[in-house]
Amino acid sequence: MDAAFTEEQGEVRRTLRELLLKRCGPEELRAAVRTRAGHDEALWRQLAEQLGLPGLAVERHYGGVGCGPTELALACEETGRVLLPSPLLATAGLVAPLVAALGTRAQRTELLPRIASGELTGALALPCASLTAALGLTGPPGGAWAGGGRTGGVQARQAGEGQGWRLYGEAAQVLDGHTAGLLLVAARAGGYVSGRTLLFVLRPGVVRGVRRTRLTALDETRPQARIELRDAEADLLGSADGGVPEALARLGASVAAMLAAEAVGAADRALERTVEHVRTREQFGRPIGSFQAVKHRLADLYVSVQAARSAAYYAAWAAGEVSAAAEDGSSASEGPYGAGGAAADAGVALAQALETLGSVAAEAVQLHGGIGVTWEHDIQLYFKRAASDGLLFGPPERLRARAAELAGLFAGRTGREAVTP
Repeated sequence: MDAAFTEEQGEVRRTLRELLLKRCGPEELRAAVRTRAGHDEALWRQLAEQLGLPGLAVERHYGGVGCGPTELALACEETGRVLLPSPLLATAGLVAPLVAALGTRAQRTELLPRIASGELTGALALPCASLTAALGLTGPPGGAWAGGGRTGGVQARQAGEGQGWRLYGEAAQVLDGHTAGLLLVAARAGGYVSGRTLLFVLRPGVVRGVRRTRLTALDETRPQARIELRDAEADLLGSADGGVPEALARLGASVAAMLAAEAVGAADRALERTVEHVRTREQFGRPIGSFQAVKHRLADLYVSVQAARSAAYYAAWAAGEVSAAAEDGSSASEGPYGAGGAAADAGVALAQALETLGSVAAEAVQLHGGIGVTWEHDIQLYFKRAASDGLLFGPPERLRARAAELAGLFAGRTGREAVTP
């Protein structure tokens, strides 16, 4: 592993940081989350046009940049620093890779260029489970979360020969689902006995039978929506052969690396702001940062942030190795850095990043004193991000338990256990 970033990767980080410093300050952030979209649409277009952010991991053949998980993680670290509200995770991290992996040639040709250009944003509707569960990060991959029981989830039926599909059901928490132009919906088809999980495309502009409701979220910078489907017309993504749970599991490592890097960026910025505060806040006639106890607390937080950053970078690199092996046609389960190993690394990295962000945010509020929990101060936004991410993508204990299972720590195995498609 080469731990040094390439010139191109460094340019991605540098350019994105400069742009966000100009366009995503505290006032711009507060204004953006209160818009209908929940994010600054003009800024999103600028990120697409100048940096190609939505298509960062889309193949050049489809108008993307052609990068991989490492570049996505670096971008997420920078967006996490400013708590940028954007459809980056849902569009570039979830929808685009699934369309590329499962879509037909016609679907890829139609949808990926529009995603890469920023014209089309996406959201992934996963009923009855958390995102990390569907990605195989907190348990074995399976399709029951899409509505495997007699009721619940989302059900799909074929309307007739050549007449497409109809969807029924509800997805309770969909990241950026209220305004996404393209919805991918996981649903069960084939009945109770022979059911299988498939992905369906709700095309832009389709509103019949679809109701979207933006939810009141703890973290305003990460909008969520409830999607209700009543006889909604949809197209099957790819073929009816299935393979959706396995595709999501293969995607788990890169998404976890993105989330970990994002949490690291937020923790790093919250720590910076706290250090700035304790240097100027005086008590007993001296800055509180001069007290040894405060120095020790901040030093511990700094070490935690650096350790979490290293884990996130390694997870992104491991996910990239698996992606490169898959593109070369070799088995993702071969060698020491197979799919199971990458998923385990990413799960541990995400758990560490979530815990680090929670610790930094809690200490930041305490060291800021009463001002840290007021609406006027920005540090409360980082505290809410930490609490929300822990609920949405955790808990860390389950992430670590799944990583231990993949590594075979409690099964008498010495090697890593790969994810079996």
